[in-house]
Amino acid sequence: MAMQNLVTVFGGSGFIGAQAVRQLAKAGWRIRVAVRNPGAAYAMRLHGDVGQIDIVQANVRNEASLRRALSGATAAVNLVAVAYETGRQGFQALHVMGAKNVATAARAEGVSRLVQMSALGADALSGSKYARTKADGEEAARAIYPDAVVLRPSIVFGPEDNFFNRFAAMAQISPVLPLVGGGHTRFQPVFVGDVAKAIARAVADPDCAGRTYELGGPAEFSFRQLMEMMLAEIGKRRILLPLPWPAASLAGAGGDLMLGLLGDSLIVPPVTADQVTLLKADNVVSGAHLGLTDLGITPTTLEAVLPSYLYRYRKGGQYADQEDREYAAV
Repeated sequence: MAMQNLVTVFGGSGFIGAQAVRQLAKAGWRIRVAVRNPGAAYAMRLHGDVGQIDIVQANVRNEASLRRALSGATAAVNLVAVAYETGRQGFQALHVMGAKNVATAARAEGVSRLVQMSALGADALSGSKYARTKADGEEAARAIYPDAVVLRPSIVFGPEDNFFNRFAAMAQISPVLPLVGGGHTRFQPVFVGDVAKAIARAVADPDCAGRTYELGGPAEFSFRQLMEMMLAEIGKRRILLPLPWPAASLAGAGGDLMLGLLGDSLIVPPVTADQVTLLKADNVVSGAHLGLTDLGITPTTLEAVLPSYLYRYRKGGQYADQEDREYAAV
């Protein structure tokens, strides 16, 4: 396959980034994966042909590193984001200034297409700082690239996701799983492979220019339903405890305190105050924008994918079913 032009992917070694790089490689692009820590991303080269994928160091706060990463590129994809704030890795610094810095450097290097990853619920007027800075990041990118493509996914699921894995791991050690606000918040989980295809399409298709796409899966679920599905998949019975908003806010404040004390450690707080605020609004596509089907992508169902990775949390892991059958046969 003829190698197409060069695309630089910022935050390309993450959960979504790794899949996006795989899809772009499949489409024949040469790819430069720009990450803060290249040493941790060396395996990314295996996602393409020899020499097709390059790993470079870049930090969205450092203009010179961005310019180097974008030199000679035709397109840029910005996936840099955090789910909660720690130290210098704040929402404003990464979501807003980061988006602005990437767009500014891309413009200076003559990059013709920019894809900006946002999130469903991005809203400049939201009570959540995460949602506000996501919206501000879209605006910052579009101020420099009016034709930037903006992608807003709902919660993204897949083998390395930070949602089902997190709660399945919690269910291993805790007899109770809290349902923030009663577990009524609605989500439209979208498969990471579909998000990756959307990124590859947004980079290649001129028709996507200037458009915003809301990426949701084929079905809506309440938070409670998602927890019930996860528990059924790992074969565990746990108490789903509704946590009223005031109690959830207290838990969030505790999470913030934990982050303040532990900083950038590996311990992830169960919930932060900002996440509690975010959960007060449903996370489903509004219908005001285009979606996956407009990109020619048929959304993958949750039921088709969950068993492929949640088996790890079952008793006996991948051999669980086999063990059950053997017992039944005795």
